[in-house]
Parts: sequence; C-alpha cells; structure tokens
Amino acid sequence: MHRCYIPFVVRSLALLLALFVSACGGGGGYGGTTSPTPITPPGTPGTYTVSGTVTGMVGTGLVLTNNGGNDLLVNANGGFTFSSALYGGFPYSVAVKTQPSSPAQTCTVTNGSGTVSGNVTNVQVVCKSTIGGTVSGLVGTLVLQNNGGDNKSVSANGSFTFATAIATGSGYAVTVLSSTPAQQCTVTNGSGTANGNVTNVQVVCRNTIGGTIGGLVGTVVLRNNGGDDLSASANGGFAFATALDTGSSYAVTVFAQPTGQTCLVTGGGTGSAFGNVTNVQVSCVNGQWTWMGGSAPANQLGVYGTKGTAAPANIPGGRYGSISWTDSANGDLWLFGGFGYDSVPPTISLGDLNDLWKYNITSGQWTWVSGANTQNQIGVYGTKGTADINNVPGARESAVSWIDAGGNLWLFGGFGRDSIGVYGELNDLWKFTISTGQWTWMSGANKDDNLSVAPVYGTKGAAGASNVPGGRRSAVSWTDASGNLWLFGGYSWDSTNNIGPLNDLWKFNIASGQWTWVSGSNVGKQSGTYGVQGTANAANVPGARESAMGWFETAGGNLWLFGGSGYDSSVGTNTTNGLNDLWKFNIASGQWTWVSGSNVGGQVGTYGTLGVASASNVPGSRNQSTGQIDAGGNLWLFGGSGGLGDLWEFNIASGQWTWMNGSKFSGQLGTYGTLGAPGTSIPGAQQAGVSWIDSGGNQWFFGNYYGGHLNDLWRFK
Repeated sequence: MHRCYIPFVVRSLALLLALFVSACGGGGGYGGTTSPTPITPPGTPGTYTVSGTVTGMVGTGLVLTNNGGNDLLVNANGGFTFSSALYGGFPYSVAVKTQPSSPAQTCTVTNGSGTVSGNVTNVQVVCKSTIGGTVSGLVGTLVLQNNGGDNKSVSANGSFTFATAIATGSGYAVTVLSSTPAQQCTVTNGSGTANGNVTNVQVVCRNTIGGTIGGLVGTVVLRNNGGDDLSASANGGFAFATALDTGSSYAVTVFAQPTGQTCLVTGGGTGSAFGNVTNVQVSCVNGQWTWMGGSAPANQLGVYGTKGTAAPANIPGGRYGSISWTDSANGDLWLFGGFGYDSVPPTISLGDLNDLWKYNITSGQWTWVSGANTQNQIGVYGTKGTADINNVPGARESAVSWIDAGGNLWLFGGFGRDSIGVYGELNDLWKFTISTGQWTWMSGANKDDNLSVAPVYGTKGAAGASNVPGGRRSAVSWTDASGNLWLFGGYSWDSTNNIGPLNDLWKFNIASGQWTWVSGSNVGKQSGTYGVQGTANAANVPGARESAMGWFETAGGNLWLFGGSGYDSSVGTNTTNGLNDLWKFNIASGQWTWVSGSNVGGQVGTYGTLGVASASNVPGSRNQSTGQIDAGGNLWLFGGSGGLGDLWEFNIASGQWTWMNGSKFSGQLGTYGTLGAPGTSIPGAQQAGVSWIDSGGNQWFFGNYYGGHLNDLWRFK
C-alpha cells in the first residue's frame, strides 16, 4: 500500500511545482514575453497543442506568437504547431508578430483565440497583398479605386494604401474616380497580379489648360508656352493636349488667325496651374490687321532717299506726335513732323521734325516731299498769305491738321521752333498746296514767345481780322461740310497770359481768312458743365483738356470730342485727370451735348464682349488716342496713354460702344509676323500715333511712342 501512495505524492508535487513556476513568470523562447498561462512540453499529461494552417504566403519570415510569446517562425504555407502546450481550461491567443518579407505581405489570423479544451487545430493565417503607391502633383482631394471599388480618398502628396488587401495571385487595377479641384491624374503601374504587397503604383496629377472660344468663323491655331499648338474650328470648349505640372506657368496666345478675323485671348490667358485651367477666353471678331511697313524694333532712323522720289526703301524714322491727312483725290496718306528720329544718328538726344511725307497705297512706297531730313529746323515763313518754294514750317510736335475741299493740307500750332529757333507753343497756321508743292503761312505769329502767340478772342460768335487763338499744342481739329476749320482746347496761352489746358472752341473761315471764338472760356483750367447726359443745353461745355480725340459727322453736322487729359465736372480743383467723356457740338444750334462716358476722370474701361455692342460698354479714360470716322458715320478710336492698344467703334444711331479689336490689357507689345500678310501680325500699345482712312474704308496707323519711337505702318481691314 505504501508503494502506491509514494508515486501519487510525487505526481502531486510535480503539478504544484509547475503551477508555482507558471505563477512566477516563466517564459518561452524566440523573443518571448511573460505568459499568463502555463507552458509545458507537448505530451505532458493534461496539456494540449495549438496549431493551424498558413495560406497565401509567398515570402518568408512570418513570425507568429501565442499569448504574446512562444514565437514561431513560419517560412512556407501549410500547417504549423506552437512548441509549448497549454493545460486545459487555459486561454490561447495567436497573433502575427512579424509580417513576411521578400516580398512583403499582410497576414491576418482567424480563429486565433479561445480556451483550450483539447488540441487546437483550426487557427487560420491568411496572407494577402496590399495595394498602394505614391501620389504627386495633387492640389486638393483625389479618390482612387481598386478593381472598381474600395475607394481611397487622398488629400496630400505622398504614399497611399488601399484599405482592403487582396488574395495572393489576384489581379488589381487602380483607377482615378475623381479629383477636386479637377486635375488630370494618370496612373502608371496601376494593374497586375498581386504576389506580395504592391507599392509601386504611381499617380501623377497634372493640369490641363483650356477654356472657351467665341465668335470664330474658320480655323484658329492657339499656342501655349510657345508650343503645344491647338487647331480649333468650332466655338465652345477647348483644352491643350499637354497637361502641365502643378505650379507651372502657362501663357496662351493666338498663333495663326482665321481668314478675315482677329482672335484675341481676352481673359485668363496667363497664370500658374493649380488645378485644371478652364477660364481662358478666346474671342474672335471680323476684321484683320496687316503689318504694311516700317520696323518691328523701335528707334529706327528715317530713310529719306531723294526728295520728291518714291522708293521701296524710303521710310520715315520712328516718331510720335505727328499729324496726318488723307488726300482723297489721289488716295495718298500724308505725314508731317513729330518728335523722333531723322536720317542722322542722334548725338545727344532726339528732336522735333518738319519733314513732310506721302505714302502711296497702290505702290506701297513713301516719298519725302518737303522739309528737312535733320531735326530741330527753324521755320521759314516768308510773307503771310504768299506761297513760296522756300517756305516751310519749323520742326514741331503735337500740332493739328485739316484738309480742305480743294485738297490742300492745313497745319496749326504745336510745340516747336519758330522763325528764330526759339522753342514754345506755336499759333501759326499753314497751308500746303499739293499741286505746287509749296507752303503758305496763313495766320498767327512767326515767333512763339508768350507775347507773340497771345490769343485775341474778340467777341464770342463774331469773326474778326485780329482774332487768333493763342499758341498751343495737343488741340483737336475738325473740317466741317462747308470747309471751315475748327479748333478746340489744347495746352495753350489764355487771355490772362497764363498757360494750361483750355476749352475754347474756334472756327477759321478759309474764304475770309478770319477766326471766330465760338464757345468755351478764354481763361484756362475750366471745369466741365455736363448737364443731363443726352440733352443739349446752351450752358453745357466740356472741361479744359489736351490730347483729346475728334471726329466730324457730316450727316448731323456735329463735331465729336472724346477724352483727353484735363478737367472733369469737379469745381475748384487744379487737378487734371484722364477723361472718357464723349461730347457732341451741333454747329447749327451752337450747343454741346454730353453723350457718353463719365463726368469724373480716371475711369477704367468696360469692354464687354469682343465685337458685341452694349449700352454699358465704354472705353476707359485716356489721351493721345487716334482714330477716324467711317463711311457709315461710325466713330473709331484706337489706343492712347497708359499703354492701350484697343480699337473701339461708336455707333451714333444706337449710342453704343463696341470693343472691336486689340487687347483690353495695357502694356501689350506688337506681334510682327510676315510683312504684308494679313492676319499674321497685330499692333501693340499705341500712344500719340497718327491714323488715316482710305477710300475703301481701311484704317491705317503709323508710329507712336510705347517702349520706344516706332515707325511701323499698319492697316486694319
């Protein structure tokens, strides 16, 4: 009996010892940690093993743990068993300690925890592959999909991983569902078979450049950043083929014009791309520019050739502040003086000119007709009223001109040199007879000191032999249907012997040779009296100004006046502003009407849509513009101070302005394509140039000052 008792006692002591050791924190191998359950070798009475299977693994290095210890390295699919057994009634918890590598995968455990009641054999470890990569160029939020689902929202550049791993050997296909703001996001390495975690999917977000085209008839070629041409033949949306990296700059231009039209980038043409650009506006309108002569680079000397002889090489030098006439009998365009370049390179500075030129439209050639080919010449006046081959006005700028019914060219004032070489504001009136090629001094003084050129106003409304406007520059001139020469404002001496902008209106009757002070004040720096817009009134009068623009309307017998630099409706100020007011003076009634624009200076333009008239359209404030009136009685206005190169038309019947051509953005340089080829060029900003209109209704423009003294000749058809 004692033999049976002793083994029982031994077994009981062993069990108690095992429990004591377990309670004291005995641990397993392979980096094991403290285990809350007893660990014994398999086969120990009352103990059980924990095992299962691994599937989907393609690499090596998977390490499993049970209850945080007893690490087990698994390098292949199939069964596995932990080395330490557990007593019945104790918990087990299988987890992945180290994911496999070469290639990397993501393994998850199912049936991995419970209470031991026998050998555990159903632990399942399934290894799958995650799908991910990197995103670059993203601006906002990007939503990606894998295999048409498992949406992944990405809000920053860098790495990404889809939430759902896929089974080993399964296919994957990463696509872009959406991006906000819209971008062109493309996926590379986006599809394949997953045999390990996929980390090389690349999503690159770039930005398309596009917008809308309106008014197009034909085909236009647009260009971005000097390349990437896009040919468009329909109105509506467009986008260049090449998307740009995020943050890159873009500059959309018109590379080739449609036949008979001018297309302009009227909005959104430049910037930096942070998202797809869709606001580039291209507007097309009938009418086209042709670069007809002169040079693209500024500051060119004149090529005079032989006086009186046309030649293909002849060209006036770069200049501004000239005057012009159109000879309706022969169709020639005439040009006189200005400030700029003669035939000799300047040694100190540029100067005023008194050269007279003729351009024949048919031959396309210039002829130097009269005056000198060198600057700063004094006037040779001869006898007042008598033509002479030696007579010639002195060099000057900012004079005014008329042409009479007999085709004679008339010239008045400006800033220049008198008969003794003194500079100042002039009030001499000259006539050039084309048939004889001779100048005649008709009125005013041959000196420009303030006493010699002081005005004599006489009685308002009454002609007088002694009446004469004061010496002035930058005035406005018209010729009426009766052949009278009209003069308004400018920078001049007034009746108090002070100099400044004026608002006096004068008429010169060629037959009597007498001046009449018609309207306005004989004292300078007067504010305008605007009255009610659209309503004539005897009290109405434009404010004093210089460098305004004028047209004569034959049908209504009206003198039209626009803008300039001067005084608006503000009273008691001594400040001049750029103006954009449009006025009409009716010769029959002798009354002014404020027609359009603002009675306050410093206004910006309202351009509206290119080629579309609107009651709200109006050019911005400006001076030194040029323009013509066409056969339909429409008033045309081009360019002006502040680097403007916009072309406008005012329809008298509707009372509305239309932005017809040229850029609405200031400071634009000309685009010089092929000389003589329509639609390949467009002029830049124009200030203090001259213009003509020929018998075919084509408008011509020459010279100006913007970025230098220009001598380019343009035709708008």
